Amino acid sequence: MECKGKVWKFGEDIDTDAIIPARYLNTSDPAELALHCMEDADPEFPGKVQPGDIIAAGKNFGCGSSREHAPIAIKAAGVSCVIAGSFARIFYRNAFNIGLPIFECAEAADNIEENDQVEVDMKSGRIINKTKGEEYSAVPIPPFMQEIINAGGLINYVARRVKQNA
Repeated sequence: MECKGKVWKFGEDIDTDAIIPARYLNTSDPAELALHCMEDADPEFPGKVQPGDIIAAGKNFGCGSSREHAPIAIKAAGVSCVIAGSFARIFYRNAFNIGLPIFECAEAADNIEENDQVEVDMKSGRIINKTKGEEYSAVPIPPFMQEIINAGGLINYVARRVKQNA
């Protein structure tokens, strides 16, 4: 699987309140969450993000509360993956649980700029900045976690496994 699109750039310590403000936590509808994704960090983001676009951010992306709403909002907004210097551990797990690919690569996160066109190969962890002609290496997503992403998240993955073994 490959992620490819225009980059939206954010800084360090982007917490879950910036990703999906707490005032919208009265719903778990992905489409509704997408309408407010990143709006406190960039009010124009929800109206301009396009399917396949990529978020690049500094260290500690997804810090704060452990809400699954944050990666759900990002995925529902059409973002194909997130590249960051590092991720808060609970966000990291929640992202994979809902099928959102994320990549830790400080060099890429630092050098990629807003509006750059980027491609990411999930199997190899190769990140290519097509705009600048630069390449970076993130840790590849392990095969079993790729299966979770390809299934659309952990619940779908488990349901498929149960059905296969029935």
